[in-house]
Amino acid sequence: MKNDREGQAAVLTYADCSKIRTQIRSRKYKLLFDLGCYTGERWGALVQLRVSDVYAEDGTPREYINFRARTRKAKPNSKRKAQDKALRKNRQVPVHPVLREILLTYKPESSSLWLFPARDGDKPITLRWADAILRAAVDKAGLSAKGISTHSTRRSFITNLANKGINLAMIKKITGHSDLKVLSA
Repeated sequence: MKNDREGQAAVLTYADCSKIRTQIRSRKYKLLFDLGCYTGERWGALVQLRVSDVYAEDGTPREYINFRARTRKAKPNSKRKAQDKALRKNRQVPVHPVLREILLTYKPESSSLWLFPARDGDKPITLRWADAILRAAVDKAGLSAKGISTHSTRRSFITNLANKGINLAMIKKITGHSDLKVLSA
């Protein structure tokens, strides 16, 4: 359990997700939470999504969400060296039917490049801001003691795949992990 930012992030149940989502007031931040749940991507990459990574020019959701290589996590212990940046790859995630329905009802801010723009619109929200939004929703949902963090949506996504019988090699491919050891830990 991840308490005081130590240990592993909690795995969310469907009931937990529902309680947390209900406590997020903004449609924009509900979408951020939903994207975490349905793609299994790290929130650091989620906050850096561009509208064009998710929506076509006509405003309809794309079939795949594109997570750009430069927004994705570097290899562990690499300190993001130039060669590591070159090794990172774009990750395309198919849009789950439920997520597609959510995307159809959401209209991004037309003046912004970013799916989750900061107040000034020139930059995306920060991971710290996204974390604060999640923590507030978790507190309001009465789930603070569970050890929920932004990584909980990713860990839950991976756990659900494993529970459905998906083998580790396929989970590695789906989630963009570079090493099977990370998944079996």
